[in-house]
Amino acid sequence: MTVPPAAETMLLEMKNVSKEYRGVAALKNIDFGLRHGEVHAIVGENGAGKSTLVKILSGAVAPSAGEILLDGDPIQIDGPAFARRYGIAMVYQETSLVPTLTVAQNLYLGDEKFYNRLRGTYIEAQQFLQSLNFPVDPTATVQSLGTAKRQMVEIARAVRLNAKVIIFDEPTATLTPEEKHHLFALIDRLRNDQVSIIFISHALEEALEISDRITVLRDGAHIITADAKTFSRETLIRHMVGRSLTDELYGRAAGSSRVRSPGEKVLSVQNLSMQNFVRNTSFSIFAGQVTGVFGLVGSGRTETARIIAGIVKRDLFHGGDVRLNGKSVRYRTPRGAVSEGVVYVTEDRKSDGFFETMSVTENIYIGQISSPESRGIAASVSETNALAANWRTRLNIKTLNSDASVVELSGGNQQKVVIAKALVQKPKLIIFDEPTRGVDVGAIAEIHHIIGKLADEGLAVVVISSYLPEILSLSDRILVSRQGRIVEELSPEEATSEAVMFAAVH
Repeated sequence: MTVPPAAETMLLEMKNVSKEYRGVAALKNIDFGLRHGEVHAIVGENGAGKSTLVKILSGAVAPSAGEILLDGDPIQIDGPAFARRYGIAMVYQETSLVPTLTVAQNLYLGDEKFYNRLRGTYIEAQQFLQSLNFPVDPTATVQSLGTAKRQMVEIARAVRLNAKVIIFDEPTATLTPEEKHHLFALIDRLRNDQVSIIFISHALEEALEISDRITVLRDGAHIITADAKTFSRETLIRHMVGRSLTDELYGRAAGSSRVRSPGEKVLSVQNLSMQNFVRNTSFSIFAGQVTGVFGLVGSGRTETARIIAGIVKRDLFHGGDVRLNGKSVRYRTPRGAVSEGVVYVTEDRKSDGFFETMSVTENIYIGQISSPESRGIAASVSETNALAANWRTRLNIKTLNSDASVVELSGGNQQKVVIAKALVQKPKLIIFDEPTRGVDVGAIAEIHHIIGKLADEGLAVVVISSYLPEILSLSDRILVSRQGRIVEELSPEEATSEAVMFAAVH
């Protein structure tokens, strides 16, 4: 993609901006500038302060100190409504749509005409979505949409506001390669129309490809701002974490990791079917191995895992057979699966992974209650605190204080809480669905280490991911899903990017 030179004049400036939570600094005297018509990427580890910075700009959080200038004039952003008046729109990683309303109603929410016809609104929304190349039905309720299409609606709503500044927080996390191509083309059009973009992504290749300039934050402090063309992936990582992670991330792709031999067959699936989502799929999972499952969005990967974990039910007749350690099972609820050692780590941590207003301690103990060895809900405070402290140490979960709510944590630490909730249930088979989505490079290395260690300890581990380097680096064997079926099995020696992608598409 050709990146045109951005105008040198500053549209938006932050000077000496700081933010403290309960005396702990989340941002420390940050200076940040956004030019007219530029794409400015902000990168950093989870906890670096990226989300806090853009929440201040979007009006969701008030700064503790510092000033914000728009076209050289000081402004006070006292809430999201004020941000919109100043022409600042935010596209959140976890969408802020109203699930019971239709797509069209969400697009025009807060900006409705005094007199309007619903049919006319749907027609107008349909034309607008088509202009963005977003294949979304305007009459569908948001709760009926998948994660990727919800993200499209969120993006469309921000574009429709004709904002001067649009902040994208992990916009590509749930998109297919084709959808990502359309998004980047849209961003290019917005830039040409002199709309300024703040782009946050943990996929550093995307930041290097799409942005004019890149700012790196670390531990709430500004590290560097420079033209994107002056960075490489390696230099970005070094600025983000203070050291190189090249040997820790995606090592198998460079041939640096051993392949584990299969142990006993833990799970056998034969002719599994569920409506049109899963179609007569068959495969096996073995102890002591990481089995990677790759496929594009809509390939049936998640649905298959959720059937096995008892979250959704397979077809009553001709639904196939699932055997755990040789025993035929059909779980009606996840509790039945957990009681026999099958645990699923969700791809959507905010909706399904934790109770966001509860503390880390409370969330981990809820996982303990669900374990086969649980004594029920009764436990001493010292016991629950000791349990949580143990898992915070083992998984390096960073919190502002021991009573912090999960919603206050960075994305990587939230994901570790979800993993801790799963591991405290002492599984024999654990399924990770997109385990590093919305997670920074430092936390990715830690989560990959956790996954590898579980397999080394003899657990059967399944990793579902749409990020091919992750599958290639983690997996001892690779299953490829397409149109509701497992269509190919590859060993790490056979698996190249081309071979896996070919199986997923053709």
